Amino acid sequence: MSDYDSTDDTLEHIGKVRENLIRIVDGLAARGLLHDASKLRTPEKEAFDEMTPILRGLTYGSDEYRASMDKLGPALAHHYAHNSHHPEHYPDGIAGMTLIDVMEMLCDWKAASERHVDGNFERSIEINRKRFGMSDELTAIFHNTRRWMETQR
Repeated sequence: MSDYDSTDDTLEHIGKVRENLIRIVDGLAARGLLHDASKLRTPEKEAFDEMTPILRGLTYGSDEYRASMDKLGPALAHHYAHNSHHPEHYPDGIAGMTLIDVMEMLCDWKAASERHVDGNFERSIEINRKRFGMSDELTAIFHNTRRWMETQR
């Protein structure tokens, strides 16, 4: 039997993990404060003032929804350019995102699904799976997280 006691090394490891988690939590909290702030300024505000009430009544992912989103044109392009939680922000889509971006994106999808009259978070994940070419593995992680979020009320 060894005279080595792993307690100090384990406590140091636990402390480093805690520091890393706090760094992530702080980053997510900052994202929560700044999320979609660009929608409150020109050129986005005017376009979203006009289109949000229309979009709310449409089924996410439908042809009618996509046609209405197209009407956002330059405002939507500006939004994607200034908000890294959208795959459209990156030339290579989701593959260009950080895990922090992805977490904000998933929270955004949940909130957006709650805004639609017939919104459904589970269906939204499946629509976006096709839209963004998400892998089976990432899609499963999103559904696992969706189920976890539903238990955290």
